[in-house]
Amino acid sequence: MPDTPTFLAEKLKTEGEKMYAFFTALSPDQWQQTVYGEEGPWTARSILAHFVSAEHGFLKIFASIRDGGPGASDDFDIDRFNASQQAKLAEITSAELLARYVLTRAQMVEFATGLDEADLQKTGRHPALGITSLGEMLKMVYLHNIMHLRDLKKVIV
Repeated sequence: MPDTPTFLAEKLKTEGEKMYAFFTALSPDQWQQTVYGEEGPWTARSILAHFVSAEHGFLKIFASIRDGGPGASDDFDIDRFNASQQAKLAEITSAELLARYVLTRAQMVEFATGLDEADLQKTGRHPALGITSLGEMLKMVYLHNIMHLRDLKKVIV
């Protein structure tokens, strides 16, 4: 399976649908279960907020790279970004976060669909991966979510 724009867009779409199905099946208590506790408690709700804010930011970074820009700045601080975004999204309901996730993922799928094979080879700075190709960055969007979903499934009872 070569990493083509069509393949990546379809993978983003199907993995996004799996995430949506998982989150919509959570009970109110499950939404509040702590998944990570190192930097303050991150609940299932916090992780969904993380998906929304990360993908929204990635869309900007990826567009920069596609258009010949550098991607993320050298001084980008992931921890500071995540903390600020958690605070920014703290008052939004779980239902609204789900709606934002669906919209942001659809935008990511549309972005990937609009690329060509040469775009996937363009390189720039990813906030966590450093300098890498746009194709690798797109793969990391769904792999990042799969990693968090595995962690969620370990604690959600």
